[in-house]
Amino acid sequence: MSIRTGLFLLTCSLLAACKEEPKKSPFPDPHRPVAPIVSSRYSNEDARDGVGEAETVMELADVQPGMSVADIGAGEGYYTVRLAPLVGKKGRVLAQDIMPGTRDSLAERVQRERLDNVAVKLGQPNDPLLPDRSFDRIFMIHMYHEIQRPSEFLWHIRDDLKRRGRVVVVDADRPTARHGTPPRLLICEFASVGYELTRFERLADSESYFAQFEPNSPRPEPDQIRVCQI
Repeated sequence: MSIRTGLFLLTCSLLAACKEEPKKSPFPDPHRPVAPIVSSRYSNEDARDGVGEAETVMELADVQPGMSVADIGAGEGYYTVRLAPLVGKKGRVLAQDIMPGTRDSLAERVQRERLDNVAVKLGQPNDPLLPDRSFDRIFMIHMYHEIQRPSEFLWHIRDDLKRRGRVVVVDADRPTARHGTPPRLLICEFASVGYELTRFERLADSESYFAQFEPNSPRPEPDQIRVCQI
């Protein structure tokens, strides 16, 4: 084989490699819209405090001193800075976000407010990259509808819960395309990965709700997860 022919074949091989499609995830995509991330802030903090949102949610979640909690999609840190004093010096809060700029701004706030029991980290869209078996509570506040592949996300966080650990979701009762999640859809998507709804409450703003889940059955293999069509 000539040098010219060899170079031609090598070039063709490299071009073919460049055109290869990304490896397909074994997890199913949702059969409903995924809302885009449009802001690191859900609402004004004073307005949220005015209806007692965080206080109510943390009480419903039974957050206690000494617990380890994760605030996923923490944004500007509305829950992070309120969870920190509640869990106290012996507790820990891990605030996570997938936007580097948001993560950096939150880290500056944590440092400015001297929240020594808070750590801040960057996660991935379908895996928050939390340490295994570390959390009594995992909070997902007004962000569930933005998760690109919820089955994969929920599959991963099962490993991150301690025994008897719980996942807490707060979202608006409206379609995912309008930055909310209908409760029936939320319950179905959690159930498809082996979680059970253990508490559900409407919140004071009348549109939002509190939902709490615990893993109660074996975690399915990714290709066995059924897709909810509600």
